[in-house]
Formats: sequence, C-alpha cells, structure tokens
Amino acid sequence: MLTVTVAFIVDCFVGDPESRYHPVALLGQAIKRLDTLFYSEGKSKQYYFFTGTVAAGLTVFFAYGSVRLAAVILETLFPETAADVLKGIILSFLICPRSLAGAADTIRRSLIRRHLDDARKKLSFIVGRDTENLSESEICRAAVETVAENTSDGIVAPLFFYVLGGVPLAAAYKAVNTLDSMMGYKNAKYIYYGRFAARLDDVCNFIPARITALLVTAAAFLCGFDYKNAWRIMRRDARKHPSPNGGYAEAPVAGALHIRLGGYNSYFGEMTFREYMGDEELRIMPKTVSYAVRLMYTASLLAIVLAACCRFWE
Repeated sequence: MLTVTVAFIVDCFVGDPESRYHPVALLGQAIKRLDTLFYSEGKSKQYYFFTGTVAAGLTVFFAYGSVRLAAVILETLFPETAADVLKGIILSFLICPRSLAGAADTIRRSLIRRHLDDARKKLSFIVGRDTENLSESEICRAAVETVAENTSDGIVAPLFFYVLGGVPLAAAYKAVNTLDSMMGYKNAKYIYYGRFAARLDDVCNFIPARITALLVTAAAFLCGFDYKNAWRIMRRDARKHPSPNGGYAEAPVAGALHIRLGGYNSYFGEMTFREYMGDEELRIMPKTVSYAVRLMYTASLLAIVLAACCRFWE
C-alpha cells in the first residue's frame, strides 16, 4: 500500500527526470542495441520472427531481473517501511500521469498561442503518426487519443502488474510496452521482427484495458462529464479500434466528452483510416485536451486507490 502511494505522490510532485539514465530510456537504449545485433537485411520472415522474439525476451528478462535484484537489495539493507518507500520511487518511474499531462498541456498552450508548427513538433514526441501537416483539430484529436490510450498503457497496466507481482513485474510490463512502441509497426522492417512484441503487448494489456474502461467511466461521473454516454460508446465502439485493447481506453473518453475519435492518420508517409469512435456532437478543441487530462488524472487516482487496497489485503 505504501509503495503505490509513494509512487503516485512522487510522480505528481516530481515527475520523470529527463535523463538518458531514466529506466525507460535505458530500456529503449537496450532495445536499440539488440536491434543492431539481431536485425539484418535480406533474411527470411522466419528469421526475423525468431530474432525479434529473442530480442523481446531478453529485454523483458533484463527489466524483470534487474528490478527484482534491486528490490531484494533494498529489502535486505533497509527496514520494511524504508524499503517500501524506495520501491515506490522505482515504481514512480513506471507510471506517467504527470509527464503525460505535461506533454498534452504544452501542446494545448502552443495551440492557444496559434503556434501550430510548435504544437506539431511537440505532438511528434508522443505519437507515432506523421504530424507535419496536421490541422488544429487533428492535433487536438491526436493529443486526446494519446492521453486516453496511455491512461491504460502508462498508468493502469503497470499498476495492474504491480498488484500481481510487485515492482519487478511492473517493470517487466513496462519493457513489453516499450518494445511495442519501438517494434510494433506493420512496416517492412517490423512486420515480422516486431510481431512477437506486438502480440505480447496485446496479451498483457487485455485485462488492464478493460479495467481502464471502467475507471474512465467512473472518472467521467466524478468529473461531471457524461458517464452514461461514456459507457454506451465504450460498449458500441471499443471493438472498432485496430488494436484489441486501444478502444477500451479511447471510446469511453469520446463518449464522456461527446466527441469523435479515429479517422485518417499518416504513418511514415502512408495514409490509413481508423474506424470512428463516438459521435461528433462537439468539435475537438484545445480545451478538450484539458478535459481528457482531467479524466486521465481522476482515473489514475482511482487506479492508485484500487491497487493500494489490493496490496493491503494481500
């Protein structure tokens, strides 16, 4: 209970330090090194699938093993309460409410100042789609979708795995999610090499995504948004998302705010269409991004309380 509470407090008041030595940054560097080691041009699809699977497995093993070792050392050297506080600091690196809210807010403020190019550039740091030619409404939609999806991937899911297996399992999940963000593309390079990482991420997020749908609906009620419509749109549209999990975070946000998410996106210069979620009753504007952040923070707090209760009653 203490660990998860400390993690949330540290994240809210301190946030993630921007450093190459941040645990997630180190994971990204490890994945890049494995990429140069295992990937080479002109191989068969079986080769790429096998080497991509090995790279993913090594990354997850490294993340779990290193944090497990750190936890054992802390539990050996410090009293239980102090060890729990220090493990909470480690867990704070694995959840991202403040950094997610901060990234969305910088985009919103750029839009309010009518600095579209700056907003596009800042958006490119947190999304995989091409941002160079996006309009204001498209920038806002991308920001809302990212905040919604990362409520599940970046907050609820790590806490879910923390409840199941402590900080080491939360770190293992973070490795899975980072692998998917770096290798889970359906382009020529990653269609086979990143397939295992993408499928593993789908499996790991199956339950957390559906918990997120419940939490976002409850958050809509607490924030004074349309929680009934959030539930209705989630039930109607969540399965339209190309990911088996992404819609369960995005659809209730669309319903709660009476907006429409999805549509045309460009990835690496190739235009794709994603099924719409929600009804276009209100136009997506910069203030809509603020509403999405409010839902995210409220759902995150509910997730923290739920995780703390689960660990308390172990």
